Amino acid sequence: MIEKYPYPRRQISRKFLQYLSAFAFSLLSDFQIEGKENLPDEGPLLVVANHFCFVDPVAVIRTVPWPMEFVGGAEFPHAPDIVKALPKLWGFFPLRRGTASRDALRSAENILKQRGILGIFPEGGNWAEVLRPARPGAAYLASRTGAKILPIALYGFNDIFPVQLGKRPTVHLKIGKTFGPFSANGRGRERRQQLDNIGEKIMQHIADLLPDEFRGFLAEDTEIRAAAKGTEIYPWDNSAEGEVVGEVH
Repeated sequence: MIEKYPYPRRQISRKFLQYLSAFAFSLLSDFQIEGKENLPDEGPLLVVANHFCFVDPVAVIRTVPWPMEFVGGAEFPHAPDIVKALPKLWGFFPLRRGTASRDALRSAENILKQRGILGIFPEGGNWAEVLRPARPGAAYLASRTGAKILPIALYGFNDIFPVQLGKRPTVHLKIGKTFGPFSANGRGRERRQQLDNIGEKIMQHIADLLPDEFRGFLAEDTEIRAAAKGTEIYPWDNSAEGEVVGEVH
């Protein structure tokens, strides 16, 4: 049975964590934000962003005004312990990569059907510092709910770590304009192709907010696209999360 979480929830604790994240980023970085005028006042809204660094969800939390929900990977093998604790404190719907994770997706879908705001990183993990193709989860949620989609681009956050006293690297978060809604009506392979097409549109909107050097397979520069070859391979295509050995997050 799928648990139907109310929206919004954990408002007091989440507001505190937003203040805490803003304070931490002010100490550790020069945080540059563009496009705050594109933030809608209310949902339903699916927030999508690229995922280059384990701290990306915290950066989104620091920026947005809502007590938003998240869908994310169940494991954080390369994140520091203090960051690993944050998703549990915030509360999120864990997906076990390499599996269908239907319960998490249905719980997330229910949030959007309550006109809530949900964040998801379509690439499915942060094993590279360039853009990669979307996994079907974000497109699935968009097509099931008809929610508008808000694209966000993040880059420079890996420069924060390891922390160096007296140095505050510049990090960037850019917010695009909402787009959609989308629908998918096919079955089997036809439906998967429709979801892949929606995923491509999602990643293109994110790419449009990034400098070309970070666009990976969507870069305009052919040399950048060539250098990104191989990053599009999903580490959990043939095994479930926790069964893959290697430097992937």
